[in-house]
Amino acid sequence: MAKLLILGAGIAGHTAAMHARTKLAKEHEVIVVSPNAKWNWIPSNIWVGIGWMKPEQVTFELAPVYQKTGVNFVQAKALEIHPEGSADNPEPHVVIEYTSETKKGIKDTVSYDYLINATGPKLNFAATEGLGPEHNSLSVCTYGHAVDAAARLQESIERMKRGERQTLLIGTGHGLCTCQGAAFEYIFNVEFELRRQKVRDKADIIWISNEEELGDFGMGGMHVRRGGYITHSRVFTESLYTERGISWITRAHVNKVEANAVHYETLEGEHKTQNFDFAMLLPPFAGVGLKAFTRSGEEITEQLFAPNGFMKVDADYSGKPYEEWTPEDWPSTYQSPHYKNIFAIGIAFAPPHAISRPMKSPSGTPIFPAPPRTGMPSGVMAREIAFNIVDMINGKADQPTRTASMAKMGAACIASAGASLINGTAASMTIYPIIPDFKTYPDSGRSLAYTSGEIGLAGHWLKYLLHFAFIYKAKAYPLWKLIPE
Repeated sequence: MAKLLILGAGIAGHTAAMHARTKLAKEHEVIVVSPNAKWNWIPSNIWVGIGWMKPEQVTFELAPVYQKTGVNFVQAKALEIHPEGSADNPEPHVVIEYTSETKKGIKDTVSYDYLINATGPKLNFAATEGLGPEHNSLSVCTYGHAVDAAARLQESIERMKRGERQTLLIGTGHGLCTCQGAAFEYIFNVEFELRRQKVRDKADIIWISNEEELGDFGMGGMHVRRGGYITHSRVFTESLYTERGISWITRAHVNKVEANAVHYETLEGEHKTQNFDFAMLLPPFAGVGLKAFTRSGEEITEQLFAPNGFMKVDADYSGKPYEEWTPEDWPSTYQSPHYKNIFAIGIAFAPPHAISRPMKSPSGTPIFPAPPRTGMPSGVMAREIAFNIVDMINGKADQPTRTASMAKMGAACIASAGASLINGTAASMTIYPIIPDFKTYPDSGRSLAYTSGEIGLAGHWLKYLLHFAFIYKAKAYPLWKLIPE
């Protein structure tokens, strides 16, 4: 009997667990360790953040799904990895701390034959002074944060209805943030909601971001063919912001958030302040803080993990300059170079470098987006790595045979720009490959045949239907495997 242990039950971890369980015989064990009792379809948190959806519409209890599918669920957070075992336990294992009400705070160990690290990110609000829901800004990164954001948004709307003018600041709260797409969706849904509630004329809406220019999205932007012309994403993104009356601040590193103002540094080296009445600013991501030890107790955290806490895999971490970056720098099997039975997927793996061009201010402050690892790529890599482990358990292979490199993978994204089944909009985008390949596509780094962008009501309907489809899939209802990652 073999044990597959999966740390994390987000999109990557949950997808890997379900696919592995369907492929492995019952004699083999699939164990999921997650500190959260509920699964959250995070892309819809932006709708919770404007009050269009409730938390129960974007979450469900994990335990019943895992009981139905034969996955062992442990509600706990992982603390330490002991890939060689320890003096007390000769088997490879993970030290956990229970988060369930009945066992909260109790530590234990879980042994494994194969380990998938899918722990996702730590929301690193502490990287910016005053950032985050516990301090001076809001977030939509969790459904709880989104509920608070919706309440505060409604307070601002009520002030506008009484004739007060409000400044709403939305974007990123640090020079190395990722996930600009979520903030993009949120700002346009907020703008739409203000129009719906007939207070748009009382609001100044401002976008603030670490992107070099609008439309970068942490991917260096993209080129699409529109109306017979090849257009950069900056052009239609600026057009959309202008059309909706949203002003923007780019190339900004927010270094302090006060009760009603942010202080930021620009790429040009200027230090500025922007006042606000409402601020939703995304934090940078870091690894969750796992530590690793040898059998003798020697700490090897720096060997297994990058300085930001994400796990090193089969990527090129040599730190080569931007001009020497290649698609081959990116991982394909997500296997640890040190322990062949350990893998890291989704946000948990350490990217070799950014996708956007790295930039620094005159004082040396990095101001550029970290690389995004969105739901679709995370799901695809989870499936392929799960299948690789299944083959290794079943003796069909002694090493991974399937690959899921973001440099050879496309992605589709639908960014909501207004939640309404009648007059809502969304930007539907495809991109191939995710990591630019200027050898194959010298002009733009990507295929113009498979990279596209359109905005309209149809996109909103598609995103709304996919919300239900992916929750259906995650609940392992009949024929769930027919719904793609």
